[in-house]
Amino acid sequence: MGLRYDEKGKFFTEFISKTEIPVTIQTETNLVRGFVYVRKGVRLSDELNSSGYFIPVADATIFGANGEKLYKCEFLAVQREHVIWLMPESEETGENAGEAGGDS
Repeated sequence: MGLRYDEKGKFFTEFISKTEIPVTIQTETNLVRGFVYVRKGVRLSDELNSSGYFIPVADATIFGANGEKLYKCEFLAVQREHVIWLMPESEETGENAGEAGGDS
């Protein structure tokens, strides 16, 4: 691994720059909070519509139906067909925003 430069001085690397987006994911049975990574310049919706059977979630916390914290893990792969909805946390609004689990 390393950096390569072309004749104009432009550099190329094997690393892909990504942006970390905090999300809340509602599955059929649980609520998941964590981070989804998208390539720079790509919208979250475009990343979600890309191919693949799973959505990788980093620093995931899984909450039960009552809002109780069930699990916490560094990485979770959520099967796309079990996702009811997914929302960037920065867009949460309303009186119930942040109640299900909070920063526990």
